[in-house]
Amino acid sequence: MKGGAIMDAGNHEQDRLLDNALPSEEKPRKEEPKLLDRLSDAIKSRHYSRSTEKTYRFWVKKFICFHKMRHPEEMAEKEVNDFLTYLAVKAHVSASTQNQALSSIIFLYRFVFKRELGKLDGLVRARKSKHRPTVLTKDEMKALLRELTGEVQLVCSLLYGAGMRLMEALRLRVKDVDFGANQITIRDAKGRKDRVTMLPERLKPYMEVQLIRARELHEVDTDAGWGRVVLPHALNRKYPGASGELGWQYFFPAGTRWVSRENGEQGRHHLHESIVQKAVKHAARKIKMVKHATPHLFRHSFATHLLENGYDIRTVQELLGHKDVKTTMRYTHVLNRGGLGVKSPVDKM
Repeated sequence: MKGGAIMDAGNHEQDRLLDNALPSEEKPRKEEPKLLDRLSDAIKSRHYSRSTEKTYRFWVKKFICFHKMRHPEEMAEKEVNDFLTYLAVKAHVSASTQNQALSSIIFLYRFVFKRELGKLDGLVRARKSKHRPTVLTKDEMKALLRELTGEVQLVCSLLYGAGMRLMEALRLRVKDVDFGANQITIRDAKGRKDRVTMLPERLKPYMEVQLIRARELHEVDTDAGWGRVVLPHALNRKYPGASGELGWQYFFPAGTRWVSRENGEQGRHHLHESIVQKAVKHAARKIKMVKHATPHLFRHSFATHLLENGYDIRTVQELLGHKDVKTTMRYTHVLNRGGLGVKSPVDKM
């Protein structure tokens, strides 16, 4: 889904903005209506990610609160138009955020209420930002990676070395890393597609050590009577014993097991993304980096440095998993050679 349909809902600054923009009497109630459960069921039945479910629920609640707790089934195009226009004009959200809200509401009407929304006449669209992606130089990249340690350093090295998104790296299963073929399979990525990227030769020894750690943790968990992991979609029913196999365990397992409040069962999730995010921020502060450092910066730098090294943009597009080459083209704009790869004549003097 294009636009902001499948985006991370963990943007706390955005949430704060919207919460402050909405009057206090329009804040969501603590008890969620059954409508949201129906929405979650529709999302899960289509195998969307948990982050998508969280995002869609968030925007549907905001839509209901904006219209003073009216039921969405009683509303139509005018109310949707008013809400989206409010987001652009009063809440000053970005175009991608407005698209995210629109996708959430369209999904609600299409798959929960079984009806299509008509044309949204007079909708005020949020302005699309034309910011260029922030990219590190190769020296800056070395300095930042040098300040990181352990698993976090390896995860960030993968983001830069293989062009992965943070959650793609953290959700890697043991069976997805092929040491013989020097490749990594990224499953159910953005847009619910699989893709293959390289396993950097330089990282192989460290990945092998990480594999040993994951195996040892799994053996400890199995000896304790657990050693099972949550499988995607309906694979638990299709392959009942797969959740206890080493191949399905996370390549970067969390340090502690989760415990179910309902039945006391235990399992091991992957390393939490906040650990990586905080470590990158702390490392950037230590080296006094002026650029805003986030884990996604490594992926931006991967794409730009490949283009700098002369690789074809279609190859870079495939490695990044971009649906449209126009998305990859934005990285050409941060090169000194310009968007068409033309070298200035003054550089040849």
